[in-house]
Amino acid sequence: MSKLRVAVIGAGSFGRHHVRVVKEIPGVELTATVDPKVEGALKTVDEVIGRIDAAIIATPTVTHESIASRLLEAGIDVLVEKPIAETSEGAQRLAHLAQKTGRILQAGHLERFNPAVTALEKALTVPLFFEVHRLSVFTPRSLDIDVVLDLMIHDLDIVLSFVGAMPDEIRAAGISVLSSKVDIANVRLAFASGCIANLTASRISVDQVRKLRLFQPGEYISLDYHRQDAVRFAVRKQHQPQIAFEPLPTSPAEPLALELAAFFDCVRSRAAPRVDAFQAAKALRVAESILAKIREHADLVSETIRSQSNVPSS
Repeated sequence: MSKLRVAVIGAGSFGRHHVRVVKEIPGVELTATVDPKVEGALKTVDEVIGRIDAAIIATPTVTHESIASRLLEAGIDVLVEKPIAETSEGAQRLAHLAQKTGRILQAGHLERFNPAVTALEKALTVPLFFEVHRLSVFTPRSLDIDVVLDLMIHDLDIVLSFVGAMPDEIRAAGISVLSSKVDIANVRLAFASGCIANLTASRISVDQVRKLRLFQPGEYISLDYHRQDAVRFAVRKQHQPQIAFEPLPTSPAEPLALELAAFFDCVRSRAAPRVDAFQAAKALRVAESILAKIREHADLVSETIRSQSNVPSS
């Protein structure tokens, strides 16, 4: 079997990880990297057309739709880093273009391939309540987008995939601290099934925290994305109710390697990717609604501050 010829578009902080992993996967050849700012890399996407079978896009979000469209129209299968496009409408356009051209289009929702998430998915029954925290130390990376699109988008995608529905109600608050975008956000999603999801994302934390807790009938499961483990706590009714716990079976591995291997398998088999552009568009649509609610809350707070400042002191 001939090797898949692959290009990585964007050789920044995350693009370099893609380059490293692609070089380690059997049956795949890194044909080129494309980045006008990197010495030795190709400068434009057009330079790889006709030379590759698949591409990975790890450029700034605002460029995702235009680059992916050019590649799909040229008959190239594509994996696009999250968020897949700048808007949910852009994501939908990409999804329909992939259908039209018969190309594989996978969204780079990395945590779907985390072994702990895979283990939790197998243990899923009736989701009732999620508590999710994703806190990151501040870095200058990805300051062109809000923390909802930068970090929380991972957990939105997972919650939506587990619940299997879009939320009926969204409440959210967030603030800008070290950038012009929202740096910390808290969200409450309510679903028609009665399930509730509380999510917090911050990129100004002093600690790295990536945890999810899922409550379902008779048990809850605590998942640590970083450690790639999950523990089930269940009620055991013997002489008196007791809480018993057991780890879910996991096989630790690098999620990025699993994600790329799955993408290349889809390229070869023409099977649908685990996270397609339609799913990515749904997560983006919820993220956009969250950001709109954050703006509403910010306006309310500003109005409260103005009204209080106009009250004469006694």
